[in-house]
Amino acid sequence: MGGDKAPGEILAGARRAREELGIDVLLVGPNDGSLGDLDGLELLPASEVIAMGEDPARSVRAKKDSSLVRCAEAVRDGRASAMVSAGNTGATMASALLRMGRLPGVARPAIATPLPVPGRGGTPTILIDAGANAECQSEWLVQFGQMAAAYVTARYGIADPAVALLSNGEEATKGSPLVKATHERFAAGAGVRFVGNVEGRDLLAGQADVVVTDGFTGNVALKALEGSLHAFMSILGAAISSSPEAKAAGDVLLPVLLPYAAEVDPEETGGALLLGVDGVCVISHGSSSARAIFNALRVAHELAEADLVGQVRAAVAPQPSSLPG
Repeated sequence: MGGDKAPGEILAGARRAREELGIDVLLVGPNDGSLGDLDGLELLPASEVIAMGEDPARSVRAKKDSSLVRCAEAVRDGRASAMVSAGNTGATMASALLRMGRLPGVARPAIATPLPVPGRGGTPTILIDAGANAECQSEWLVQFGQMAAAYVTARYGIADPAVALLSNGEEATKGSPLVKATHERFAAGAGVRFVGNVEGRDLLAGQADVVVTDGFTGNVALKALEGSLHAFMSILGAAISSSPEAKAAGDVLLPVLLPYAAEVDPEETGGALLLGVDGVCVISHGSSSARAIFNALRVAHELAEADLVGQVRAAVAPQPSSLPG
């Protein structure tokens, strides 16, 4: 029931995931006939819906029979292996946290968002946190890096991911007090391959597999990138259609540009991951089409199969002391 195009596009994406990938999809929503023909897809009844503008935590506690709450409970109870939602992001996070629970040792769950890196063969850079925690402590940021590194290994097969810290300069002395304290913790040894600071201009350059920041900065950076990409595509489209000569040049360039456009298309990424909860939770964009939902279900299935939760649990587990007795 989540997203601007629900339920039609959600149903279409679910059907495609079943038909093309063989994924068993459990839909969660009203059992009153309003969804139309489910085409044989299984439905878990839920009589309430949390709207996009509702307060996340209050809604999750009050609407216990909402589709989001029932979806998270299905994962908790073992009826489903992962949850996918294009609805209210805050309510999705609250449902996952309150129903699935946090992994042992996790201070705060965080949102890991893939950033496209053109020319890198489809392997993105993971930005964490992209909006779950506006105010952070340095030890949380280190843990975000640990969880995201485990995600990169599980999702993309990179055995020793490079982890960087977002700052306003590459030097270790640059940054806010939070960034400097986090840099010190990473440099002292955090169980990941720390490669130092990166700047905002490096986010799409592929200098690191993981870029760590607080949720406020990460969300602002993510929205700035989205706006810049949209603006660039609008400028490019306007330039190509500006004259017959430009259109002729565009006819030559477009076949070359299309593969790069596909790499930066957010609908191909499948959505962001909420890391740190005891279950796989994929958060899709509110404007997700059937194609985006199809890719979100594909990613959720692959991460459940790869035991993402187990790998994150191991990454944040306290290391045994080497001291005697």
